[in-house]
Amino acid sequence: MRKLWIWLAIPLILVIAAGAWYVFMEHAESPIRVGILHSRTGRMAMSESSMIDAEVLALEEINARGGLLGRKVEWVIADGGSDWPRFAREARRLIETENVSVVFGCWTSASRKSVKPVFEEKNHLLVYPMAYEGIERSPNIVYTGAAPNQQIIPTVKWCYDHLKARRFFLVGSDYVWPRCVGAIARDQIKGLGAEVVSDRYVFFDSSSVDGIIDEIKTKKPDVVLSSLVGETNVAFYTRLAAAGVWPATIPIVSFSIAEEELRKLPAASMAGDYAAWTYFQSIERDDANSFARRFQARYGADRVVSSTMASAYDGVMLWSKAVEEADSAEVSRVRRFIVRQSMGAHGGVTAIDEETQHAWLPVYIGKIRNDGQFDVVWSSSKPVRPVPYPISRSRSEWEEFLGSLYRGWGGSWSNPVETKAEPAG
Repeated sequence: MRKLWIWLAIPLILVIAAGAWYVFMEHAESPIRVGILHSRTGRMAMSESSMIDAEVLALEEINARGGLLGRKVEWVIADGGSDWPRFAREARRLIETENVSVVFGCWTSASRKSVKPVFEEKNHLLVYPMAYEGIERSPNIVYTGAAPNQQIIPTVKWCYDHLKARRFFLVGSDYVWPRCVGAIARDQIKGLGAEVVSDRYVFFDSSSVDGIIDEIKTKKPDVVLSSLVGETNVAFYTRLAAAGVWPATIPIVSFSIAEEELRKLPAASMAGDYAAWTYFQSIERDDANSFARRFQARYGADRVVSSTMASAYDGVMLWSKAVEEADSAEVSRVRRFIVRQSMGAHGGVTAIDEETQHAWLPVYIGKIRNDGQFDVVWSSSKPVRPVPYPISRSRSEWEEFLGSLYRGWGGSWSNPVETKAEPAG
């Protein structure tokens, strides 16, 4: 009887052993696939292409040290084409067809809002690296860029305190992020007892900025807060200089211009203007371990690095730490572990807040130099806890504000109609 049981058990043992060997070999040899989703073409390629470079650098460094869990990482790059519906289609393709374990991507909030339903439907994971307007929390998105209290809110207060600004001019591209920036800034400016002299929005693809520049010259604000994006900035800053609007008299403080954009802008005429970010290249130690040096060694000595690129790089590294701790690249496990990750980063310590899935980040305000770099004129001195919903309104009020934009634009996250530069409605 004992022999019979032995002979019956042998096939079962062999089947179990073969299955274990198959699982081991699959785990050891098959690559972990990840997606990268940014605009390689269109007006946002000016900013987003460099984020791809930063994410690829991080993935190459991970592979150079042996990959993850004994497996190499391979990546599929998808082009959002500066078109929000295309972003959603490409996100779905990466998940359903390319079978990626995570997607690193998007710049504009319109693109993020467009892909968000896809990630929630598929219960997948997006790591979003851009500073944004907040007013959002999703279990399927990790936000490694600045929340409003890590960029917009401290900048308005700094302008009030250090530039002695009492008359603010707001200008932005006409989609969800700049509209929210304007609303957040207006609430704070009113609370400080200061004044918004104008609040203007330009169609996303437009270079029609002459009317805005004429209004800036006429109203002579103490400061201009800009949330213009992409190539609209080329027209804006070039024509400002041509119109004789100089930083010494009317400084521009940007929430979207960084070192990479300055390579394509008239930086010399912008010297003295400002930008607010969570990192500047100029704050790094000049050693072989610096992000800038490693990036330039990979892509060329003439390249620069910026806050969005640092956040894109950090997002990949934080995900990789979660994979290692979870001992799996499976989406649901990584999502549980990524909210407990932290790392020493280029601008300070970066850590994912478990409650909000946003990053703790330092805040810096920089003054543009002639060489396209920044002198830091103010910093938070330590990482700031993210607060996605500004306290000037309730969560329900902010969500109604977002809903009114979406409905007013016919079910879109950007104004679908180009008109003369529009004031806030």
